[in-house]
Amino acid sequence: MAHIRGYIATSLDGFIATDDDRLDWLFAYNDLDLGEHDYRTFLNGIRTVVMGRGTYDFLARDASPWAYGDKRVFVVTSRPIPDPKGPLQTRGNIDELIAELRSLDDGDVWMLGGGRLQMSFIERGALNDLQIFVMPELIGGGRPLFPATGAAVKPRLIAADALHRGCVRLHYTFE
Repeated sequence: MAHIRGYIATSLDGFIATDDDRLDWLFAYNDLDLGEHDYRTFLNGIRTVVMGRGTYDFLARDASPWAYGDKRVFVVTSRPIPDPKGPLQTRGNIDELIAELRSLDDGDVWMLGGGRLQMSFIERGALNDLQIFVMPELIGGGRPLFPATGAAVKPRLIAADALHRGCVRLHYTFE
């Protein structure tokens, strides 16, 4: 059974992007040495990537090549994607998608991107663990790490690490 995992960066004031979806504040840390917690190391252990439509649209607008060529990719959306940037499948029903993801046995699943979709999975008890990288930046507003949904969840902290350039890694489990 696949583990569904989160791996996300946030500003110190709890935002993952500015109101206009800019990530300049985060890209200033592209040279960050995360050691064994590096994004590329994490991605090597992932077989399936799940993202919401907002994250997909953000990636589709970017000039960079599709970064998930050898991964199975699901975009959660109710709207068709007429000319996808890379190979992907769409799903509209989160509960059915969770059941489908849980039945996979060829590697872990990464919940990529925004807090809304991650929160939907957390509310349903479907996220196994979450790594949050807190960057030493106050960006003053924007897209929240977790939008307020009224859900009360008590994840268990399994690690907290001070990393390069003031970044802090928090690792939680929901099991």
